[in-house]
Amino acid sequence: MSDSSKVQNTGLSVNVNKIATLRNARGGSIPDLLQAVTRIQSFGAQGVTVHPRPDERHITYQDVRDLRPVVHREFNIEGYPSDDFIKLVLEVKPEQVTLVPDSPNVITSNAGWNVPENEQMLKDVIDQFSKAGIRTSLFMDTSEKGIYAAALTGTNRIELYTEGYAVKHKVTGEDAVIPYARAATLAHGLGLGINAGHDLDLSNLKDFSNNVPYLDEVSIGHALISDALYMGLSNAVAKYLACLNKAV
Repeated sequence: MSDSSKVQNTGLSVNVNKIATLRNARGGSIPDLLQAVTRIQSFGAQGVTVHPRPDERHITYQDVRDLRPVVHREFNIEGYPSDDFIKLVLEVKPEQVTLVPDSPNVITSNAGWNVPENEQMLKDVIDQFSKAGIRTSLFMDTSEKGIYAAALTGTNRIELYTEGYAVKHKVTGEDAVIPYARAATLAHGLGLGINAGHDLDLSNLKDFSNNVPYLDEVSIGHALISDALYMGLSNAVAKYLACLNKAV
């Protein structure tokens, strides 16, 4: 179901939260987050993602500040737009901020925005980041209503929440991508860029990449860092990049 007329290069942004989780389990500075991020970029990843949470259980706010001079590719900061988060993003000025609707106590992102219900708040936040020259993205599902609403907020991109794809892919294979391909086509037609993330891994990423048009970037953390335990960080980054290669 690929369409070669819509082929483009898709960037890999590595979410490094799990590296910080391992460090924090014992305290101190091992593994060295800054060294890991430097190497991830040298291995070819086009970006680095962090998701600082209010309890700082993995990435801390200070980590975000310390990473800014180290990340020379794209720096993507994810999070709920609390006052503290907004202040941090405006201070650090990443290339991209991805807004997610997480409550403070969730283990990981588990839903996309209900954009119509939060439209004015999102418009206000996005306006602040846009004035600072920071690209914005909204974490959301494939709802047509939600995508139309997202286009009205002033966001530059949406990030498709792909847990549903990952679950269905185990049963139906490539066909699981159909609603995501439709959503990406709609978003592109409305002038939005398309990112994707959550539960993408080596078993399902290639089908997603091959069949979702206009895909700018995927953000992958848990699976890639887990694979790195078995095959090494350089090999893990290389294998994920290979899944994103498209033959024109």
